Amino acid sequence: MNKEILENTATSSELKIDMLQLKKAALILRAVNHKLRQQMLKLIHLNNKMTVTEIYVKLRLEQSVASQHLAILRKAGFVTTVRDGKFIFYSVNYKRLDQVHSIVNDLLK
Repeated sequence: MNKEILENTATSSELKIDMLQLKKAALILRAVNHKLRQQMLKLIHLNNKMTVTEIYVKLRLEQSVASQHLAILRKAGFVTTVRDGKFIFYSVNYKRLDQVHSIVNDLLK
């Protein structure tokens, strides 16, 4: 297991923080904490599923910008994709959003 251990020399006890897991969690939170990506999620939610073309036309974006942001959302698990012929449809992963919402609420208690 790759764990970096921060030592508190004053008490000689170990404070264990898995830095790799912490960085991954931060990337997931950053993925959804972005105005454009939030707009994309809302748009996909309202339409149930959308192609990248539908998204970039509706939001008046460059195709490459829309694709980059969708890739971030997909990597973080906030959207899922389904191929139908030559089209790839994006849908909101509500289970993932619920997980993050629950974790954030726990952190803020």
